Amino acid sequence: MATLTVQEVDIGTGLAPTYAAADVAGDQYANEGRTYLHVKHSGGSAMTVTVTAQQAAVDDPQFGRIVPANRAFTVGGNSERIIPFMAPSMYNNASGRVAVTYSTVTGVTVAAIRAPVAQ
Repeated sequence: MATLTVQEVDIGTGLAPTYAAADVAGDQYANEGRTYLHVKHSGGSAMTVTVTAQQAAVDDPQFGRIVPANRAFTVGGNSERIIPFMAPSMYNNASGRVAVTYSTVTGVTVAAIRAPVAQ
């Protein structure tokens, strides 16, 4: 599993992200709750990006017991998708990273992008 470098959006200048080829074993990226994954897919058929839940259950003071599930996102052929922020308490592994896998990596590039803090 490859570790993606998280790229920070600068509040003043924005970001021209750099994309890496999706790893056949999956990718992971540091997550503090403001990082999303941008997936570009140049293949002709749809593919799936799966985010792996890391916690068996979380007790939330407002909603009670929550049992996280893996999240699957479809990326159409010749298209792209932004995978949203993931709650660190449910989706971070022991290293503080979100782990993702892909149904195919042919023609797939990804970038982990951290949103700026509003100022």
